[in-house]
Amino acid sequence: MTSDRPAAPDQDRFTAETERFRRELLAHCYRMVGSAHEAEDLVQESYLRAWRSYSGFEGRASMRSWLYKIATNVCLTALKPRPVRVLPSGLAGPYEGPDRPPSPVAAGEVSWLEPLPEAWIAPPADDPAAVVVQRESLRLALIAGLQHLPSRQRAILILREVLAFSTAETAEILGTTTAAVKSGLQRARARLDEREPGPEELLEPADHRARALLDGYIAAFERSDAGLLEEVLRADATLEATPFREWRAGRAMCIHLLGTYVLGTPGDWRMIPTAANGQPAAVVYHRDGDGVLRADGVVLLAPTATGVSRVIKFHDPALVATFGFPDVLAH
Repeated sequence: MTSDRPAAPDQDRFTAETERFRRELLAHCYRMVGSAHEAEDLVQESYLRAWRSYSGFEGRASMRSWLYKIATNVCLTALKPRPVRVLPSGLAGPYEGPDRPPSPVAAGEVSWLEPLPEAWIAPPADDPAAVVVQRESLRLALIAGLQHLPSRQRAILILREVLAFSTAETAEILGTTTAAVKSGLQRARARLDEREPGPEELLEPADHRARALLDGYIAAFERSDAGLLEEVLRADATLEATPFREWRAGRAMCIHLLGTYVLGTPGDWRMIPTAANGQPAAVVYHRDGDGVLRADGVVLLAPTATGVSRVIKFHDPALVATFGFPDVLAH
């Protein structure tokens, strides 16, 4: 009986030809599904399918487009039965009701967007030829907007405008016509423009101004000093956190919420700088009743030349380990 699997020596050739695309495929799957962990699983599934069909790869398309075809269709299949991942600002407008702490959404009621650790898509230091994944294509505002597009429109927009595949290549990847791709792209652009009027000029995480803003935000928490936030946040800044439905707009509202309900006393919080989604971020620890600094989540900032325009806190302790940090910090 003959096997439909490649011969054993082909495993090394398969790895050599495909492994260099893994980081960009991870970024692609993340753009499609809005979850780092889910994207990682989908990349694994894509590579498994690619290996199984490797013996039939005839080179009519490039290895890259062949892999993207597999990964995109794996994502489309995964998205069919699943709710859209959102941020609190994707549910309703800013909270303007009576002064009270935000209320958490019931577990399982909403599927939340997740951040993507920068380290997951950073090129290896020892590989100068590695493809650099564009940070702008992973900014959280864009990822949040993409999630509100129908999945095939989302795929078309990403393939055409983020990855620069041609109309014909995109049609081949999706198994459709060039006319359908052109129409889908037009509708996707229009829907995205409705949600995000225009991209904001964010500072790169390595920019000294971005780092100063992150340092100032961290200092405000670690010193429990709401006044420090005046120097960090823009007047039109917004503040949101999962799994809370209500979010705040305007620097005064943001500072009031944090000062009244969150900051506590000096030493309650500890933050360690990192990066996610092409933005400065920090892993967050909170001191519990026993005085132990335990993982609390991750916070992302949107830094601009005039201050932080948006703060998003992901209140999920498991994310701290995802970013490569311990669950408990030593004193």
